[in-house]
Amino acid sequence: MKTKLFYLFILFGMLFSFHSLSAQQFITIKGKVLNAENYEAIPYASIKVVGASKDIGTSSNDKGEYTLTVPSEYKKIRISSVGFDPEEYPVSDESEQNIRVMLFPANSIEEIVVKAPKRSKYSNKNNPAVELIRKVVEHRDQNRLTGQAFAEYDQYEKISLGLSNLDEKFKNRKVFKNYQFLFQEDDTAKNSSNYVLPAYMEEKFSKVYFRKNPNAKKQYILAERKAEFDPKFVDNDGLSKYFNRLYDEIEIYDNNITILTNQFLSPIANSAPTFYRFYITDTVKNENESLVELSFFPRNKNDLLFKGKLYVTLDGNYAVKGAEMTVADEINLNFVRDLNIELGFDKTNDNKYYLTKSSLGIDFAITGKGKGIKGKRVVLINDYENGNVRPDSIYAVPDQYVVVPEEKTEKEKTTSESYWATLRPEPLSKAENSIYNNIDSLQRMPSFRTFMDVSALVFSGYKQAGPVEIGPVNTFYSYNPVEGFRLRVGGRTTEQLSKTFYAEGYGAYGFDDQKWKYFLSGTYSLNKKSPYKFPQHYLRVSASYDTKIPGQNLEFVQEDNVLLSFKRGENRSYLYNEVYRLDYKVEFSNNLSLNAGLGTWKQTPAGVLSYSLLQPDGTHRFINNLHSTEFNVGLRYAPKEEFYQGKNYRTPIFNQYPIMSFNYTAGVKGLFGGEYNYHNFTAGVFKRFYLSQLGYADVNVDGTYIAGNNLPFPVLNIHRANQTYAYQLQSYNLMNFMEFISDHHVSWNVQYYMNGFIFNKIPLLNRLKLREVFSFKGVYGGLRDSNNPSLNTSVYDWQTNSKGEQMSFTFDGKPYMEASAGVANIFKVLRVDLVRRLNYLDHPEAPKWGVRARIKFDF
Repeated sequence: MKTKLFYLFILFGMLFSFHSLSAQQFITIKGKVLNAENYEAIPYASIKVVGASKDIGTSSNDKGEYTLTVPSEYKKIRISSVGFDPEEYPVSDESEQNIRVMLFPANSIEEIVVKAPKRSKYSNKNNPAVELIRKVVEHRDQNRLTGQAFAEYDQYEKISLGLSNLDEKFKNRKVFKNYQFLFQEDDTAKNSSNYVLPAYMEEKFSKVYFRKNPNAKKQYILAERKAEFDPKFVDNDGLSKYFNRLYDEIEIYDNNITILTNQFLSPIANSAPTFYRFYITDTVKNENESLVELSFFPRNKNDLLFKGKLYVTLDGNYAVKGAEMTVADEINLNFVRDLNIELGFDKTNDNKYYLTKSSLGIDFAITGKGKGIKGKRVVLINDYENGNVRPDSIYAVPDQYVVVPEEKTEKEKTTSESYWATLRPEPLSKAENSIYNNIDSLQRMPSFRTFMDVSALVFSGYKQAGPVEIGPVNTFYSYNPVEGFRLRVGGRTTEQLSKTFYAEGYGAYGFDDQKWKYFLSGTYSLNKKSPYKFPQHYLRVSASYDTKIPGQNLEFVQEDNVLLSFKRGENRSYLYNEVYRLDYKVEFSNNLSLNAGLGTWKQTPAGVLSYSLLQPDGTHRFINNLHSTEFNVGLRYAPKEEFYQGKNYRTPIFNQYPIMSFNYTAGVKGLFGGEYNYHNFTAGVFKRFYLSQLGYADVNVDGTYIAGNNLPFPVLNIHRANQTYAYQLQSYNLMNFMEFISDHHVSWNVQYYMNGFIFNKIPLLNRLKLREVFSFKGVYGGLRDSNNPSLNTSVYDWQTNSKGEQMSFTFDGKPYMEASAGVANIFKVLRVDLVRRLNYLDHPEAPKWGVRARIKFDF
């Protein structure tokens, strides 16, 4: 979440002090479209501006009413509807005017057998528009790329983003005195005083090969170029992947289209007539083709659906020749002011259709007015050929295979502007053309580097200090009942010091226990890359002495984060951990990774935690500490995984592929003081299931088996609990620390996000753009008799709380379960859950209900 905010902060940082945009002169036309013979309303008639260089228009609603805003230089509008003769009406100079339109019924078109829909309540039954879209669905497999045996083509891609809607007053502010070279006139705006501030640019030129059987689509990237920021502040590869995911490829023939990490139902999906209303609104003669203009609208304007027009061929193929799509203003989509899609298709000599152009433009804004961020992705396809049979070796490379020039002169050539000018099917705009040089110039300016330095501190927690970084700042202060008030300071080296060796460490002091804690590590990169970049390949040596809550394994945050200092219930079970480790990790280009390590671990109980053995006379013998030595090896496979590499962790960009992991840990008795032999086998799988209009579900299943006898609980499974007031995805939010212990278990975690599917259909509530979220978590396992303190007095006894009550247990013939129902997207960033613990309510301080909150940033 921090990473996503960081992306937007770079681009949105200057938006909060903006004033409203200077107005261009427009004329607002309102009116009604009527049948001239019987004065009945004509719904969904097309109203367009005559003479505009780009399509400016609207459609009448189901009552025939329309509203259209027209730039003042245009003086005529054209109104048309299937079954009626089109009419043109003049536009006066008045800023607001009313034009009532009368259309006369036309003679029937003999060569196109299309009946005008009845002007009654909308129904799919006997609706020629619905019958037509079902024909398109029926023929879609033959009209898409996968309907061809072999195909190949040149593909040019371009993504550009920048601040938009900037006026002269904003441009001339004192703070931008040294940045005037960045501002460009907006080529798309009618008002010459409109400016844009380009912020990102990426281009790619590829040769694509497709084979149907066995299925393969391989993209040979011959040249790529992007405006890059200083890698000290930004992961440029991660930024590129993130923007490419936001501006994903548009495949209209798929059931679902992914944009902004959400899935929109395609108007050509199998279930499209259930969620869309379709109307035949015009017939078009395009060169030698007859096309039907098929307009479509969402039945519910808050759902993740499109509205727009399809142009369908009437040559028996029922193919899409073109598409224009946008979204309703009321849609439950965050930070998006406008979204436009344009698709164009062409036909080969053998009657096969292929995509020639795809354009996706998104205008982001914090509010519906004023300044924003405008981005666009354009894909152009040329030199399309089908039927060429290529050797199997062509399809044996990764899906996106980068062809790297071998010679330095060739590398320089592929990034030069003169070379790219020969590759582009269409030239860059004036604003786009300057961005590469401008970004380079910008990063040499001291004031901008200061801005990026402060931004990195706010969002990553680290302060740049030459060859080192100091942080993370959110751990400088924290509190826990064992250490009391705790201060910590740390940092790590950067590439400025060395590109192959990295050091990291911190020191901390607790004012109640009056003890110093520390962490030191040294990492040597074996592939001459930073260990924080993909693919990782390194050796790491580390030593630490610090406190820890048993069973806690937090992701993305440190345990001494100040925000986790506030906890419910008793929280006095702690360990002093002294750990020495040697770790090795290697990642491969196919997203398979291997890690191995050797470590020795000394655990000393603190707070109310104790290591005690029950004696025959009923007394307890207390053990000061426990030593274990472990060897571990693990595998992780995440097909086609993408992520942003932050300072502390990776932020995944989830896709539809599963993430699988397997780990083996062996405890070795006698090695470096290890006291126990055991074998720990752990496996897990995570997958996101996309459910189209019903949202998506994240499902995580894992299990563990620990082989060994007479093992104390510190080397067994201490299941992850949460006693904070934050909703933690991977923890059990109403389980107490140390509550459940096992030597074998299976667990499940389902997070279901409905994306407002229910709330969108409730009047008044739908205006709040809230979204439903549900979860169900459970874990079941047990302890073998030899590891169960109730049956074996040679292992550490069950833990007790400060009242002397037993606080640790194993599973009693049933799983632990909890469920929650929540509301997400509160103020666009907040999720609040009501959590219910379903069983084991007789345990000490076991809460039955709880309210938990989480920051969740989504589009």
